[in-house]
Amino acid sequence: MKISTRGRYGLRAMLGLARHHADGPMLMESLAKQEGLSIKYLHALLTKLKAAGLVHSVRGAGGGFVLARAPAKIALNEILHALEGSLSLVPCVADKRTCHRASHCTARGLWRELSEKIEDTLAHVSLCDLLDSENRSELRPGTNKSGQRRGQGEHVKAICPGFPI
Repeated sequence: MKISTRGRYGLRAMLGLARHHADGPMLMESLAKQEGLSIKYLHALLTKLKAAGLVHSVRGAGGGFVLARAPAKIALNEILHALEGSLSLVPCVADKRTCHRASHCTARGLWRELSEKIEDTLAHVSLCDLLDSENRSELRPGTNKSGQRRGQGEHVKAICPGFPI
């Protein structure tokens, strides 16, 4: 399994929406600028995410895109499935019919176990979990002495209640 640009950029877009979840809908142009993505590519990503029920579009004044659920309720595996399809390491794990050796392949059990562990890990990490880790990272430019991005800690706390920021 290799996570493509579509998966990586889609996750960035979802994190961007999560950071602003408490503010309501976000214009696609603002999200594209914030994440350094082209509007055309972001539109394609948001279309897939909307079809998967992960984002909603809001029309009219004050409209834009918003997460369909709270950031704590959206797991990374949902996002990657919507954008990438199967997360299996090898095709035969997702579909036995793709390999004539699937029924007697010595390595298939290993590939299946690894794929299941990846799936399980991604299923147990939410957008809020990533935002929390972002705010706990090492001190870097734009952060305060506790490692939080300036001005972000309280905002993330508002959208991800329960996180000690």
